Amino acid sequence: SEYAPMAAAMGRSVIGPEVFNCSAPDTGNMELLLRFGTEEQKRLWLDPLLNGTIRSCFGMTEPEVASSDATNLESTITIAGAQLKVDGRKWWTSGAMDPRCRLCLFLGVSDPAAEKQSRHSVVLIPMDAEGVKVERPLTVYGFDDAPHGHAEVVFRNVRIPLRNSFLLGQGRGFEAAQRRLGPGRIHHCMRLIGMAERALDLQIKRAEARKVFGKELAKHGMMLNSIADARLKIEQVRLLCVEASRKLDRSGGANSSTTTRKWIAMIKLAAPRMACEVIDGAIQAHGGMGVCQDTVLARLWVQARSLRIADGPDEVHAETTAKLEMRSSKL
Repeated sequence: SEYAPMAAAMGRSVIGPEVFNCSAPDTGNMELLLRFGTEEQKRLWLDPLLNGTIRSCFGMTEPEVASSDATNLESTITIAGAQLKVDGRKWWTSGAMDPRCRLCLFLGVSDPAAEKQSRHSVVLIPMDAEGVKVERPLTVYGFDDAPHGHAEVVFRNVRIPLRNSFLLGQGRGFEAAQRRLGPGRIHHCMRLIGMAERALDLQIKRAEARKVFGKELAKHGMMLNSIADARLKIEQVRLLCVEASRKLDRSGGANSSTTTRKWIAMIKLAAPRMACEVIDGAIQAHGGMGVCQDTVLARLWVQARSLRIADGPDEVHAETTAKLEMRSSKL
């Protein structure tokens, strides 16, 4: 909850999180290393991440399976003597295109015979390990999202030491991922509030400066209604985000309690929708300028729209919200 207003302020700028070393996916990766890393893992990876001298990525989504259901993941982590053998293909691996990226937190199947929630592990893979290949960059509606970027990455017969490569422990990948995803989703939602605020400021500036049909846009009822509607939506989501942050704080950063899960699902559903609508209104006010490179609006819209898929699609969060609401119904 203390981080919420700062993330919202940083979200107003497309480079804000990078400037303050609070970019995704590094914030989530640093939280995992801080919470679950061994002293050696912290020394090797957390300290340079906190100092901003390296960057990291998180390898989860796979092109061949529906990765919104993480139990579908097929990448493998096999114990081979004193080593781990890692094989798989990941894509939308955010951060992997940054030339400073030195570490991948890789989620894969380590024990296919175990219970469904205990089959996966997170391991720490140096990006310069033999067998790691960044195959291609992925653009988001044509934007490359520099400097961190998104990539399709192949892990082919990658060998890393068994000692000190598991994060949290073998078979606890889902636990680690959930501890990362809860706060990470809220971080995104906080930034979306800042993005919507920036868009609304630009819309108001445009409305006051542009004349159409004999008067400023700001004097037309439809524009006034659009501005008022945007403010209402922003403030509603801000309050929802603050309450979700408080509940996450009270749970100790865990995403396991029914109440916390429902609030995180609600904010992840509401914030990108709100930002898309507010930014779209600002684009409409700018006309042709709104869809070209002359303003930041096109890039803001792309970021907001992509977050309706990233960290879980809207449909998953809507289903989670509905199921948990029905479970808690008093009638």
